[in-house]
Amino acid sequence: MTETDISGYRYSESECGCVHSYLLPAIEKALSDFQIEPSTAFDLGCGNGAVASWLDQKGFTVSGVDPSETGIAAANAAHPSINLKVGSAYDPLHETFGSFSLLTSLEVVEHVYAPRDYAKCVYNLLSPGGYALISTPYHGYCKNLALALTGKMDKHFTALWDHGHIKFWSPKTLTQLLTEAGLTVERIDRVGRIPQLAKTMLAIVRRSN
Repeated sequence: MTETDISGYRYSESECGCVHSYLLPAIEKALSDFQIEPSTAFDLGCGNGAVASWLDQKGFTVSGVDPSETGIAAANAAHPSINLKVGSAYDPLHETFGSFSLLTSLEVVEHVYAPRDYAKCVYNLLSPGGYALISTPYHGYCKNLALALTGKMDKHFTALWDHGHIKFWSPKTLTQLLTEAGLTVERIDRVGRIPQLAKTMLAIVRRSN
């Protein structure tokens, strides 16, 4: 079922946010390192369409979904030529959109209630040999300790944010989730700050068959 009333996600514009300042360079590096040439791309959790537009400018033919109606409205107003619709990882997206050589899903998996359904959706949307670039806030011993020592745990875990973060991933648990779905994790990059205190991590994932 598609969740359309995402009160924690109200979009009024279609520009990139602060997270993109360190994520987009990491994505560009991954595209180069793994020789991912422009082809078809799907943005799972596309928000206001900023990343979809960035991929479009790189030469990809882009589709995407997001459960936020205001996000999709902003995306469609700013980028009418890109195929962006209301939807979520809980929908049979591969039946509607087909499969893609590249999938991006940035800062999404920490919000989903059923992460294995999300991972299976990623698998189904990828063509054999296709790559997924999945980011989520990084968690590790040093960062968790730093958050505790500086009294920032409450702010970090966003308990009072409606529809906020409900899953907190480490490289180990994210790898396990994606591997269970039949995907191969080629690399996980820690980006934003020094690696031990990284803001987020970017998993470069491949569907082999």
